[in-house]
Amino acid sequence: MEELKKKLKEQIIEALNLQDTKPEDIDDNAPLFGEGLGLDSIDSLELMVLLERQYGIKVEDPREGRKILQSVQSMAEFIQSKQQPA
Repeated sequence: MEELKKKLKEQIIEALNLQDTKPEDIDDNAPLFGEGLGLDSIDSLELMVLLERQYGIKVEDPREGRKILQSVQSMAEFIQSKQQPA
């Protein structure tokens, strides 16, 4: 899980072009939107695309997307749950 979170942070920084941000600057449980990383709705679309391209996960329900994109931790847990063998 730690490796996944580190990789996710790197992917978020790259996808959103956060040039002055390092992976260690992003707290696993900090909100990605609002007071945390300060992302906006356009960024949320970019993160949805990242989930689909990098992990093959398509999020259909916007309400579910809001929960998934709360933090790096919530994204990692979601990815891990989708990658578990059935």
